[in-house]
Amino acid sequence: MRFEKWQALGNDYIIVERDALPFALTPERVQRLCDMHLGIGSDGILELAPADAPGFVARLRILNPDGSEAELSGNGAREAAMYLRRAGWTDQRQFSIQTAAGEIRPTILDDRTCTLDMGRARLTSGDYPGGAADGLGELTTPDGQTWRFQHVQVGNPQCAIHVPDAGELEALDLPAIGPGIERHEGFPNRTNVSFFRALAEDRIRARIFERGVGETSASGTGASGAAIAHVLRGGDSPVTVVLDGGELVVDVDESLLFTLTGWAEPVYAGELSATMLATLQAL
Repeated sequence: MRFEKWQALGNDYIIVERDALPFALTPERVQRLCDMHLGIGSDGILELAPADAPGFVARLRILNPDGSEAELSGNGAREAAMYLRRAGWTDQRQFSIQTAAGEIRPTILDDRTCTLDMGRARLTSGDYPGGAADGLGELTTPDGQTWRFQHVQVGNPQCAIHVPDAGELEALDLPAIGPGIERHEGFPNRTNVSFFRALAEDRIRARIFERGVGETSASGTGASGAAIAHVLRGGDSPVTVVLDGGELVVDVDESLLFTLTGWAEPVYAGELSATMLATLQAL
């Protein structure tokens, strides 16, 4: 079983081609592969397969390290797009990829950077069924903390929380706070969470707690949710989002169509040992 390890702003994924796998990627196998001690170690797996509809280069499946499936990942989708181009699936600068969230359209800018046309964000969705038309809400977590938030559906659910004070934002204990928001009863499919503040009219700082992952150095969809929330608060677009792992640029128009621009690069290619394959086969 061959694979490649890629990363984007420290958000790392294992990339595999479905038709070359010796078995299906069950949740148990995904968990083992993503384990940093017992497997390869990563923030998830990107499984690429031939498209099942005309006009697409490939179908992308995104698997979280807990074995659950994500509709979309901005960093993962950039890694997949750059991999597809490098691996010869396409020689086009612009092409389409199928995902559980629908079509995404990458435009390759150079050998490590691309822009993703992510479609139109929504402020109402089945991921926040009790929400108001503007997506604004308030929740209280089991520890008694109350948070005001902006719900944004960007292909997956985002709960963006504005934290105006710099010291407060940096001091937040995301591993302690995040689970209570991610799994709040108001979000039947769980939610991703971003905490952000404005640095300038077109620049924000954000920290991300990702559904099924935990605190991450970066998240493309998390950055998008925070950037859209910033624009809805009166900020300017395009928005540069400063994350622990680096910067992403999110361009949002008045109808909430948005693009995401950033880099992705390979770390290494490898092949699993016969021992590891046998272990996975038995799971």
